[in-house]
Amino acid sequence: MNKLTHFDDSGQAHMVNVGNKPNTHRIAIASGRISMQAETLQMITAGSHKKGDVLGIARIAGIQASKKTSELIPLCHPLVLTHLSLEFGSDPKENAINCTVQAETTGPTGVEMEALTAVQIALLTIYDMCKAVDRGMVMGDIRLLAKSGGKTGDWKSEK
Repeated sequence: MNKLTHFDDSGQAHMVNVGNKPNTHRIAIASGRISMQAETLQMITAGSHKKGDVLGIARIAGIQASKKTSELIPLCHPLVLTHLSLEFGSDPKENAINCTVQAETTGPTGVEMEALTAVQIALLTIYDMCKAVDRGMVMGDIRLLAKSGGKTGDWKSEK
């Protein structure tokens, strides 16, 4: 197992030095889901929520959050995203909405945290917009699916 990179030799938290790392094309794909009552899912997918387009607003929130990741997570490097896509899929059998994010950059550090942040905030936005009708919604299965680029190369979840 690798050592934790956000701690120096004396155990103090620090921001990892990426100054000597080469710029490479990096991609991270993350996903998560929010489960809800069948009526809530129907309202979202039909576009009949009085607050408007729930998934459209959640998509914008996720994109915006990905760009602010370094402001939310103390030891993350600010980086320039070259691309971010955020997609939703309805799962009527499970009364859930799945969210998948692909984040890309060309730089010395990865975009896993930006992809995961986008998923979390998109799902939280759905919760926020629908909590008046369904406070029992549950967010979960938030995880990294794959990443590529950088010194460690490609990685893919086995789940």
